[in-house]
Amino acid sequence: QVQLVESGGGSVQAGGSLRLSCAASGSTSSRNVMGWFRRAPGKEREFVAAISWSGGSTDYANSVKGRFAISRDDAKSTLYLQMNSLKPEDTAVYYCAARRQIFASTNPSERAYDYWGQGTQVTVSS
Repeated sequence: QVQLVESGGGSVQAGGSLRLSCAASGSTSSRNVMGWFRRAPGKEREFVAAISWSGGSTDYANSVKGRFAISRDDAKSTLYLQMNSLKPEDTAVYYCAARRQIFASTNPSERAYDYWGQGTQVTVSS
């Protein structure tokens, strides 16, 4: 089993920055694709970003491209999401996720991910 624990959420004004972290433990490794998703109030969960098992390939939702950056430190078993130029529409609960299949490709569908964290709240005020 894999356990994912997010941290780093909070409240920030528009234009500000936050860095989310996701600590992984259990049967996960540098060979697993990992990603970030978010759910805004009254909306379905949506894809934010994903990173390949090697860290050499990343994928972003159009709404965050150029503002957010996903990275991983496998020595620390930690996934990051650097969020800059935050907007009120970025307000959501952010979830970390991991694919069970090793050496898989990044995928924007939440159904491709097998393990999920409990989420961390990000609130951006105007």
